[in-house]
Formats: sequence, structure tokens, C-alpha cells
Amino acid sequence: MSFLEARDKALIGKILEAELHGHELLPEDAEADAAGHLPESQPGAIQLLSEEVARRYNVIPLAVSGRTLQVAMANLSDILALEAVAAQTRMKIKPVAAGIKEIQEAIDLNYRTLGGFENELCQILAPVVEVTAEEATVDTSISAPVSRSLQLIIDEAAKARASDIHIEPQEDRLRVRCRIDGTLHEVLSLPLAVSAPLVSRVKILSDMNIADHHRPQDGQFSVKTKGRLIDIRVGTTDTVYGEMAVLRLLDKSLAVLSLSELGFLPDSLAKYENMLKVPYGMILVSGPTGAGKTTTLYASVNCLDRVGRNIITIEDPVEYRFKDINQIQVNPKAGLTFGSGLRSILRLDPDVILVGEIRDAETANIAIQSALTGHLVLSSIHANDAVNVVFRLLDLGVEPFLVSSAVIGVVAQRMVRRVCSHCSCPAKASAAEQAAYRQEVGEERDEFLCGAGCRTCADTGYLGRVGIFEVLSMSDEIRGMLLSSGTATQIRTQAIKEGMVTLMKDGMLKVKAGITTPSEVLRNAYSSS
Repeated sequence: MSFLEARDKALIGKILEAELHGHELLPEDAEADAAGHLPESQPGAIQLLSEEVARRYNVIPLAVSGRTLQVAMANLSDILALEAVAAQTRMKIKPVAAGIKEIQEAIDLNYRTLGGFENELCQILAPVVEVTAEEATVDTSISAPVSRSLQLIIDEAAKARASDIHIEPQEDRLRVRCRIDGTLHEVLSLPLAVSAPLVSRVKILSDMNIADHHRPQDGQFSVKTKGRLIDIRVGTTDTVYGEMAVLRLLDKSLAVLSLSELGFLPDSLAKYENMLKVPYGMILVSGPTGAGKTTTLYASVNCLDRVGRNIITIEDPVEYRFKDINQIQVNPKAGLTFGSGLRSILRLDPDVILVGEIRDAETANIAIQSALTGHLVLSSIHANDAVNVVFRLLDLGVEPFLVSSAVIGVVAQRMVRRVCSHCSCPAKASAAEQAAYRQEVGEERDEFLCGAGCRTCADTGYLGRVGIFEVLSMSDEIRGMLLSSGTATQIRTQAIKEGMVTLMKDGMLKVKAGITTPSEVLRNAYSSS
């Protein structure tokens, strides 16, 4: 029997089995189309199936037609799943093939309930309201609901793609906010009495001192949510209304992006990839906190030869672990700082060194010396734009001739939110947005693609983020200007003359392509003009 005949028999068997149970099955060609693209679920269809059943059987309702419910599922021959969905919805089931990853993402989007479970949390936390934080950590009957509530908050934040959770006591309530796509959203308002027990629970998990309520502390812990392992970095500090905590969520299941996926324009990407091919020197990535610097550095290291070259990193903290790369965690308590760690790395025969951040003069000078002695050094540094990175090194006490000799190039970046593809539509822009677009792109336009807001994007109009970049290559002319005490404006003018695309222009070109909006670019990008 040929493979084709075997496949046909298997399909016939699935069709007969589905028909026996009163379900419809799409033909093979329709399965392939459905697997390639998962359509948006109708809200009415989602309400028919509980999240528990959807996650247990990896199915997602798509649409309702009469008494027939169309569902996407990874395994069309899973009769138990079909029966469970049919039993709960009391409808005839029409299954459509889809990838398991697509289905799980759709479940996270469509069953997102962050902000809609305050009553449930308040009921769980009811026994905690009348006790102190110390009692809550000792009495297991009290600590159990606190632990359960914290897990629920983390679960919902992970589903909503949040990068941070803020637990903030106010005058009369406990405010919980989540940072989604770079913007904070208030999602919960709880009784103030649960603030201390909840923060104490976070401190216990993070191995902090729960008796010290006045000094800032930091720690980390790992938690499993919806089958994914998430590392959580925690920082706490005392405020006038009590201790607040910020939890940074690092999802280990997310693959590190490649350079081509970050959002570089083709010319900028080619220029940056050429920098990475230089055997020694320094490449710096700049931007404010949350601009994606670490993501860019990881993508850069990931594309290098990890077999023929010794790649060593020193980070604070080590967010993701890589195969065939030696990663070092900064530990100030043990005397391991960026400066001391970088000195020790130089004795370990490195070819490529990644320094998590240049924060002080010592680290800057050692990194520069490393770049001059035959190593490729990659690092991040805080500055407004690419040109100001060079002057930031000068401010840290590095001599101009050392900067001009060691630095290969600089990347400045920001993150802007993507327009939601599910609810995008043309909208009229303000006069300021039109003027900014006209100045950078050189064309008149009054309407741009914007998101109207839908369930998929939580009515924000945005879904996901993309980088905007400014890539400065250290040419001979720019090196000469640096040695002759050229100003930032002069160097910037020369860089633009040599083809550097500014942050603002890069952003507006993405606006032209319908990727983001003018307001997002103006909110995030810096323009010297």
C-alpha cells in the first residue's frame, strides 16, 4: 500500500468516526488552509466554551452557524475533545485543523480576563483582611489564599503578555497594574488590608527579609503558569502607604528573536551585520530602560559563531541561557561587579565579550581596552541617541583617541507598539503628527492606519511591539571630527550625510508601511530638531 493510500484511509476513518458522533470534518485541503491561518474567534462562540475545557483539550471556538460550532483543534481525531466540547456547548461540532501554538495563543487572547476577577480575588482574600502580614506568613489557613491570589494574578498577567506587574498600596486601596506592550494598565483594585500579606508572600518566594519593611530589596523566583516556566525578578521598596513590589516576568518559553525579526530597515540591518563581522572593536546599543537593548544584544550574540569562538557574557541578571555561550551573573555581595568580572574574563581567552551594561568609568575603560586588544565587545549604555553615546563615553573619562580607535559603531533604539491587525482602519491624524510625518518622509498625508480597539488587543488598538533604530557607523570622517573636538551636532550632520537613518525617520517609515502610528513614534522617538 502506498503512503497516499494509507493517508486516505486514515482520513476516511476520521470522517466516519466523526460522522458517527454527529460531527462534521473538513476535507484535507480545507484542513491545510485552516492550519496555515487561524481566523479571529467570534465573541459569541468564545462564550459557549469554558477556558478550562479549551485548555485541557487544546481547542478554540471560532464561529457559530445555526446549531453548528466551528472549533480549531490540533488533533482532529481526538474524539474525547470533540465529545467534551459538544457536551458543554450542546451543539454540533465542526472541527478545523490548526497548530497547537496558534491555538494556545488564541486561548490566551480570547480568554484574557485580567481586571475581570476582582470579586473572585476579594472572596479568596476575605480571611486575610483582618490579620497582619506577619500572621499571614505563619498561619497556613491565611497564607494559602494569599498564595493562591498571587498565582492567579501572575497567571492572568502572563496570559495578557504583560512584562511587569506593579503591586502598589495607595491611600485607600491596593492598586495592581500590568505593563503590556510598554504601557501600564490598571487591572485590579483590592482592599488595602491585603497589601502587606501579598507583598510578604512575594518576599518569601524571592528569599528576601520579610521583617525588613524599610530598606529596598531585590530577588527572584520561578513559577510555572499554563505549562510555561517563567522567571520573575522582584524589587520592593517602602512608600508612604506601605511596601510596593514590581515583578518583571521573563518567559523562558519565548525564543530569542533573530536580528531580522527586530524591525531593522534593510539598509540599517546590513550595516549592523557588517559591524558584527569585524573581528575586534566595540559595538554599543543605547536606549532607555525597556527599549529592547538586551534583546538586540542577545540576537547579535546568537548569530555569531559559537563553536570556533569563545563567547563570554557578564550580565545583571542573566535573563536567558544560551547553548555554547559562557554566561556570568554579576554578584556584588561576592565582589563580582561588571568591572571585576570583565577583568577576570580577559584571563579566560575570550573572542567575544558581552557586557550587560556600562555604568561607570571603570567598566568603560576596561571594555575599551578589551576592544583594543583584539576582542569584539558588545555592550549597552544609556544615551538619548547614537551620537550622544560617544559623548557619554567621554563623560565617563575615556580619552577621545581611545573612543575613536575602539568603537566600531553604535545602535540607538526604542520600542513602539504595532497597530492591531484585527481592528486596523484609516484615521485622521492631528496637525502635529502630519507635520512630523511630512518633515521626515517628505510627503503630505492626513490619514494613517490606526487600531479602533477590539477584544484581541484589549481595546487598545495595538498588539505587540517593534523596534525603531538609529545605526551610526564610525567612519574615518567621524573619527577625525571626534579627535578634533567636533560637536554632537556636527557629528550627527555628518552621520546623516553618510546615510544614517534617524530614530524619528525610521519610525515614520514604519508609519508609512502601516506598522505603527505617528503618535507612537512621537511618544517614543527623540529628535534633535
